[in-house]
Amino acid sequence: MKYFLATDHAGIRVRDFILSYFKKIDQEIVDLSPTGEKSVDYPDYAKKVCLEVLRDSSHRGILVCGSGIGMSIAANRFGGIRAGLCTDAYMAKMTRLHNDANVLCLGERISGLGEIESILEAFIQTEFEGDRHLRRIEKIEKFSEGF
Repeated sequence: MKYFLATDHAGIRVRDFILSYFKKIDQEIVDLSPTGEKSVDYPDYAKKVCLEVLRDSSHRGILVCGSGIGMSIAANRFGGIRAGLCTDAYMAKMTRLHNDANVLCLGERISGLGEIESILEAFIQTEFEGDRHLRRIEKIEKFSEGF
């Protein structure tokens, strides 16, 4: 499994932490973030990650902005993307277990690095439970077809 990471200018510190964490656990990650701290538009970076995740269903994404809200809204506009904004490990576990989230959204100004590490661990280690949850995801996917 490959992970794709992108941040806007407000997520640089967390990006560096995530890259270090992935190196420590020997997990592949591709950074698509901007190189500097100059203000950028988060939808551009959400799009980069979402397109990579949609290319291969085994890929997952991680998006970071100041609150995580903008990235999660942008990511969830893509059919086939299930992005979960998580502020603790329980949310990360449940977004994988029940929602089969393929994109994790984080807020640099919301969660501390210790909490982010526990969120990453839960997101990476939790598998989708399937069963009744799959039925619900299929219903959500039909929303993009219209009502």
